[in-house]
Amino acid sequence: MKELVVVSGKGGTGKTCLVASFAVLAAKKVLADCDVDAADLHLVLTPEVKRREEFRSGREAVIRQDDCTGCGACLTDCRFEAVVRTENDGEAVFAVDPVACEGCGVCVRFCPAEAIDFPECVCGEWFISDTPHGPMVHARLGIGAENSGKLVTLVRRHAREIAEAEGLDLILVDGPPGIGCPTIASITGATHVLVVTEPTLSGRHDSERVISLAGHFNIPVLVCVNKWDINEALTLEIEAQARAGGHRLVGRVPYDAAVPRSIVDGVPLVEHDSGPAAQAVHALWENVMTAVEAGDAVRKG
Repeated sequence: MKELVVVSGKGGTGKTCLVASFAVLAAKKVLADCDVDAADLHLVLTPEVKRREEFRSGREAVIRQDDCTGCGACLTDCRFEAVVRTENDGEAVFAVDPVACEGCGVCVRFCPAEAIDFPECVCGEWFISDTPHGPMVHARLGIGAENSGKLVTLVRRHAREIAEAEGLDLILVDGPPGIGCPTIASITGATHVLVVTEPTLSGRHDSERVISLAGHFNIPVLVCVNKWDINEALTLEIEAQARAGGHRLVGRVPYDAAVPRSIVDGVPLVEHDSGPAAQAVHALWENVMTAVEAGDAVRKG
């Protein structure tokens, strides 16, 4: 079983648009949207949710007011200043700010009255859905919620279980941008990483970082330049740098007004249009699959 993770050093490079088209072109695959902080693959693939589950992770202190004696130990012990003191009819009232609480449990451990609960947090939801192009596992992290890496791992695990149960050959992952915890959780153990970049200074800089990250985990890197024709000179620099690092170039996609139109219509590009960008995506996918099936990309950082 192969696992291809499509990532980008920064947002807005066209990563999800490419994954949506790959979903049309790929056979015997399961899709996984691991950009849990800002999932949007579902906007194009129109999934029908078959299973919905809460994602619980971490804990949060909650003071039971009926049992609190107002001693203030929690206020003194909390190093994150998450305990708030107010007054009611001249009596001190203590409460925990859920945004500031780090879930360390110190206040729970040292409360003399044992008046602080420590429930598990509901941080978001995850889904198993059917799409016109195969099964998809995706998720939505709550606003300001933590543990995105853990949720990414859960999404990947369920995608692998579906692939094994249904005899699917490929796990196609829409990874998050950047090089943080969710990206690390997305690429660890993957077969290949496809880095989608754009010919801008920030695109070049951030793609270098995500390529280095993949190299740290010894994962073969494939490189694609999207909207390459907006700055051909910088495209050549990016490609030369990729070659120097031993990474395989798998294609270029030109700027094409058909791409935003396909997004507005909620249809993958290769189904929406047969123009220059769509043709380039077809060629890109063939090159990607040739590299993935051959396993010949150089494992270098």
